[in-house]
Amino acid sequence: MSLASHVESWHPGPVTDEDALPPGPAAALSALLDLPGPAAACGEPLPPLWQWLYFLHWPAQRALGPDGHLRDGRFLPPLPDRRRMFAGGRCEIGEPLRLGEPAERVSSLTAVTPKRGRSGELLFVTERQEFRQHGRVCLVEEQDIVYRSGDGPPPSHPAAVDGTAVPEPEGPWHTRLRPEETLLFRFSALTANAHRIHYDTPYCRDVEGYPGLVVHGPLLALLMLELVRRDAPERRVRSLSYRLHRPAFAGEHLLADGTPDGDRARLRVATHREARHADAEVTFV
Repeated sequence: MSLASHVESWHPGPVTDEDALPPGPAAALSALLDLPGPAAACGEPLPPLWQWLYFLHWPAQRALGPDGHLRDGRFLPPLPDRRRMFAGGRCEIGEPLRLGEPAERVSSLTAVTPKRGRSGELLFVTERQEFRQHGRVCLVEEQDIVYRSGDGPPPSHPAAVDGTAVPEPEGPWHTRLRPEETLLFRFSALTANAHRIHYDTPYCRDVEGYPGLVVHGPLLALLMLELVRRDAPERRVRSLSYRLHRPAFAGEHLLADGTPDGDRARLRVATHREARHADAEVTFV
């Protein structure tokens, strides 16, 4: 049975969530990234994509599946032995969210697209989120999530993690990170992400076929956006898009670098073995 046949009648409706946007999560991510202080205080703009620290759901433990994800959820497609990968997204920022001010998020499903990839049949699901404060739409985000059935062949990955090789920068903006187990654990906690590929090494290797713990896709995206926040603090981001191409693993040396070009900037994350684990483009106001 094809993956598309499982979702022919799957049409979940939109859902609305609220969050007070307290300063604690933003301060915690700032500490995780070894910033000298919180990236934003109450009343100040929340950096792009830092909304991922908010509007979190903490389901009952019994609701989780063997991979740590929810067995069932409004925007989780009803696939057998479902495997999930974060593929990328886009964000339009009319005005940034302000920390410490109540906000509303309206989530809806916008696209369900079956495709065939190197590892077999895949299902691309796009979720749209509108974020509002004081009755105004501040930003609109779309996330692309890829699903496959556990019955299909797993993607190919390196046999072992090389923690010695260091990639070289291409652009004038660059920063380095060598994520360890504790960093991945803390980021999972900050984003309410119980996916076992980020903290359970035996599960990673024996079930999912990875050589080690997988670095979160959202963490790669945030690492790229940190270049903009650090190296162009006077520029306000109007829109951004990012794609996640190949997983990176705990212990590898990651390089995020970027090249400004007028009202745009091109960004990427590399290791010694891949020039672009992730890439992004940012446009400025």
